[in-house]
Amino acid sequence: MIQNVLLVNPWIYDFAAYDFWNKPIGLLLLASFLRKNGLNVHYVDCLDHHHPELRDKASSPRTPKRKNTGSGAYLKTQIPTPEALRFFPRRYNRYGISPADFLRIMQALPKPDIVMVTSMMTYWYPAVFDTVSLVRQTFPGIPVVLGGNYVSLCPQHAASKSGADYCLEGPAERSMPFLFKDVMNRELYFHPDPSDLDSHPYPAFDLIDHPDQVPILTSRGCPYRCSYCASPLLNGPFRRRDPIHVAEEIEFWHSHLGIRNFSFYDDALLVNPEEMAIPLFHELIKRNLPVQFHCPNGLHLREITPEISRLMFEAGFRTIRFGFESSDRGFQRTTGGKVDNREFADAVSHLRHAGYQTPDIGIYLLCGVPGQDAEEVEASIRFVHSHGARPVIAEYSPIPGTALWEDAVAASPYPIADEPLFHNNTLLPCRSASLTYEMYQTLKRIAGDPGLDIPLSPPPPMPSSSGR
Repeated sequence: MIQNVLLVNPWIYDFAAYDFWNKPIGLLLLASFLRKNGLNVHYVDCLDHHHPELRDKASSPRTPKRKNTGSGAYLKTQIPTPEALRFFPRRYNRYGISPADFLRIMQALPKPDIVMVTSMMTYWYPAVFDTVSLVRQTFPGIPVVLGGNYVSLCPQHAASKSGADYCLEGPAERSMPFLFKDVMNRELYFHPDPSDLDSHPYPAFDLIDHPDQVPILTSRGCPYRCSYCASPLLNGPFRRRDPIHVAEEIEFWHSHLGIRNFSFYDDALLVNPEEMAIPLFHELIKRNLPVQFHCPNGLHLREITPEISRLMFEAGFRTIRFGFESSDRGFQRTTGGKVDNREFADAVSHLRHAGYQTPDIGIYLLCGVPGQDAEEVEASIRFVHSHGARPVIAEYSPIPGTALWEDAVAASPYPIADEPLFHNNTLLPCRSASLTYEMYQTLKRIAGDPGLDIPLSPPPPMPSSSGR
């Protein structure tokens, strides 16, 4: 008997959210793994911006605006702010389809034998809990499994509060054989080699309704150990695919689904470029597909040379973002030492000579790290501007288990160790008197306009004449 599995990508509940080429690639990799094992897989995406209701109301002011590159806004609906966050003066929203539509979609599906829900940011867990609750309401008695980043980073919180029957940490394919044997008395016979990423089937992107872009992974993990990053916790050791196989996958999705935009989710696409980046770029140029590529995760500046800059431009890499974090040398050393100021300047020069313009070269700068002050962030912004690149402020979110976590717990005015809602980067969870929320707002204005010359904090009031 063929058994049915339902996979669910939950909503986002947050003050702000935007689709920067987001797709639940982990969930869709799991879908292809389960298919290989003879299971019938159904998929519901609560973030679906191509839901029929939205297509039927294309002229509605609520219809999210999308770009032809595959990014854009989500459908947004204001919802009550969680009690812990009601002090914060911004609207709290549900991003994605309505709960009524979610219920209707599930009710039209065959009854599943098991439901699997993924999760992303730790502070998005309220949306995950509501998703689990509605799944239980629709399919009473059916086992519900919760996995993903939130579960891996906050396992005790998830296990005690989510309402799921099983909370699985780490890569799903590692725990699936035991889960299916225990829950469904089913042996899984297909097992990809964890050390050989090309032994895994392609993600099940065919399950996406009207895909406008698909993500590509050339590797898992990262050889760097940056103090603020969870990649080593979530992805394990650094492993790579064969670059020819990566190019073949890109051509496959272009041929079979008509995909013209691809996003690279890698943490280290350019590291040791002779192994991956250079042969991949040459292969993409040779195939000459009418496609373009986007790198929202942040590439490594240290690897940028005149040759790599030229090949990237010629291969069709249009959205390029780089992790720089700060121009402060002490900050660079303590957070991982990925790049220094000279390497940054050389890299930007190479990119500009290859054809990239200032707006194309996005440089991520961290803001709100424990102990950081506003003057350091401003100096980094102006340093990036001075070299002809575009600073992009990345608000720091404290992540359990990272090297900076204990410092963040000590520095934060919020109980971040007890309540994941306070990990939300919109709050600036580790702000202080030397980097207030008002200073952050000023820094954003300076990042957007290099000509601005405004103080980070308002001048003290002049003494009144009566005070003399």
